[in-house]
Amino acid sequence: MRVLLAEDDARLATALADTLRQAGYAVDHAADGEEAAAIGETEPYDAAVLDLGLPRRDGIAVLTGWRRAGRTMPVLILTARDAWADKVEGFRAGADDYLTKPFRLEEVVLRLRALIRRANGHADTVVRSGPLALDTLLGVFTLEGVALSLTAFEWRILAYLMHRKERTVSRAELSEHVYEDHVERDYNSLEVMIGRLRRKVGRDRIVTVRGQGYRLTAEAETAGDREEPGAGGGIA
Repeated sequence: MRVLLAEDDARLATALADTLRQAGYAVDHAADGEEAAAIGETEPYDAAVLDLGLPRRDGIAVLTGWRRAGRTMPVLILTARDAWADKVEGFRAGADDYLTKPFRLEEVVLRLRALIRRANGHADTVVRSGPLALDTLLGVFTLEGVALSLTAFEWRILAYLMHRKERTVSRAELSEHVYEDHVERDYNSLEVMIGRLRRKVGRDRIVTVRGQGYRLTAEAETAGDREEPGAGGGIA
């Protein structure tokens, strides 16, 4: 799951980025409105955290531009303004949620989890695929009620597939949503991580669809429907 953080306060941006990464998200940071507008219109994000008081272009203008460009990712606005008129302006521009500074860093994580869950069509706070479940409030995966121990990168991959359960996700799409902008995308490493996840959630639960990508499923597939797990090879 990949998030755009548009915040010009260096200290706050660092704290937010660290908190979001610890929660499992890939984070790209934009320090001004021009940069935020450009990458928000060209890169695929699962959500954005947008400060209204950005230099070079304010947050309202950035958000308005995203929506006009057809960008539909949920947007959480951060601002020092607490006037009702400012909140109304943000929602009219296309914001999905609003936080007034100061705030707890953990609240940003909670709100983003809720926004991403709803944006993917899940009403319940717990998303399930057979015995596998993701508690979107806690950010915890369980298998048959037992919590799974996952690295941040494994969590990111599994969360993206979980939000799109029973749908085939291409390797290109998956890589765009689990790697940060400055990190080289490697399909071989991605395949290795899929193999590790299969050992944790069940070999037949993540299916490799020939020539298409991956699908998280609650039902075991027949061997003819998939490639053998790990067929892509590669190194971590």
